[in-house]
Amino acid sequence: MTTGTVVRRGIALVLGALWWWAVVRLLLVPGAGAVEGAVAAGGWGLSVLPVHCVPKARAEGALAAGRWRRAWREGDARRFCGGA
Repeated sequence: MTTGTVVRRGIALVLGALWWWAVVRLLLVPGAGAVEGAVAAGGWGLSVLPVHCVPKARAEGALAAGRWRRAWREGDARRFCGGA
């Protein structure tokens, strides 16, 4: 493993532990408040982001720019929508 990989995994582990600490504290400690809630909500929010994105030019099966516009203009949208 390279140093960069170890550092990235270490950061992910620390942030994951911080998130779990916040969630467990929210569930078990009656006095848990805004800080724990913010950490838990922020971690969940980050988990729903599309983190495995690539530029459109490099994406396999990416649609060409203007594909839908061209289909509607030519009146042949059924072909692009999978219709008969």
